[in-house]
Amino acid sequence: MAQFSSISIVLISCSFLTIIQRTQSQLALNYYNSTCPHFPLIMQQVITDKQLSAPATAAGVLRLFLHDCLVDGCDASVLITSNAFHKSERDADVNLPLPGDAFDLVTRAKTALELQCPGVVSCSDIISVATRNLLVMVGGPHYKVLLGRKDSLVSDASHVQGNIPTTNLSLSQIIDIFGSKGLSVQEMVALVGGHTIGFAHCKEFASRIFNFSKTSQSDPAMNPQYADRLRKLCENYTKQPEMSAFIDVFTPGKFDNMYYKNLKHGLGLLQTDQDIAVDSRTKPFVDLYAANETAFFQAFAIAMEKLSVYNLKLGNDGEVRHRCHEFTNLNAHQVAKDRYLGDL
Repeated sequence: MAQFSSISIVLISCSFLTIIQRTQSQLALNYYNSTCPHFPLIMQQVITDKQLSAPATAAGVLRLFLHDCLVDGCDASVLITSNAFHKSERDADVNLPLPGDAFDLVTRAKTALELQCPGVVSCSDIISVATRNLLVMVGGPHYKVLLGRKDSLVSDASHVQGNIPTTNLSLSQIIDIFGSKGLSVQEMVALVGGHTIGFAHCKEFASRIFNFSKTSQSDPAMNPQYADRLRKLCENYTKQPEMSAFIDVFTPGKFDNMYYKNLKHGLGLLQTDQDIAVDSRTKPFVDLYAANETAFFQAFAIAMEKLSVYNLKLGNDGEVRHRCHEFTNLNAHQVAKDRYLGDL
C-alpha cells in the first residue's frame, strides 16, 4: 500500500508540474507584494472573523470554489448576479443552494481590500486564497496558491449544466466531468474528500432513505441505524427544503480522512459517495485514503493546486472587478459575450 501511495503521488505531481509551467510566467505567489502588501493579513483577518462567527463557512467556500472553477475555470463567474435581461451562473439550479456565508466572506474581503488597494486584487484570487486558508483553519493541508488571476467577463447559467457533478449522475458521468478539466480519477476521489466538512440537503439523498424499494425503506448499502436517524432528521424535508445533514457524521467540522473511513462502514450519505466506495475505478483510492490520511492530504493539496489554475483568465481576457457581484468594464463584458455567442 505504501508503494502504491508513493507512485500515485509522483504521477500526480508530474502532471501538475506541466500545468504550472504553462502559467507560472504570469502568476506568482507574491503577485501583490508591491501593489497590495497587506493582502495576506487582510485576507486572514476577514477569514478568521467569519469562520469563528459562522463555522460552516469553510465548507461553503470550498463548495463555492469548486462550482466556480469547474465551470469555465477559476474566474469568479459564479459571483455575478443576474439581471432582468440575463441569467448568470449564480442562478443556475445547481448553484442556488450555495451558502450565503460563502458569498458574504468574499464580499467582506473585497470591501476590506478595496479600502487598502482599490482595483488591485481580483475576486477570483480572493476565492482561491480564502478556500486554502479556511481549509487550513479546520485542519486541512496547506498548499501553494499562485496569484494574478483576472475575473471573468462572462457569466452565463447555460454554461453550468454538465460541468458540476450532481447526485443524479452516474459515476462514469462524474469521472468524465473531472476528466474534461484534466483531472484524473485519483484526483477526483481526492477532491471528493472535501465532503469531510460538507453537508447535503435532504432532497439530495431522500431516495436512499425513503421508499427505496418494495422490500426496503432504505438503501441496503446504508448502515440501518444511520438510515433511521436520517429519516427522523429529514421527515419534513418536503415542507422544509433547507433541512440538511453533515456528510461526515463523526467529525463534520474537521478536515480529515474520516469521510473515507465512513464509506467503508455504510455511512456514505449520497449515492455518489456509495458509488466511489465500491466501483473498481475508485475503490483503491478510497481504501488508500481511509488507511492513510497523509496520502489523502498530499493528493488533495496537489489536486487543489492543479484545479486552481484551470482555464484562467489572464491579461486582457479578464478584469479586476471593483464589486465581485458585477462586471466593472461593461464594454469588455459585451465584447466577450458576443465572442462567446459567436463560438456557439
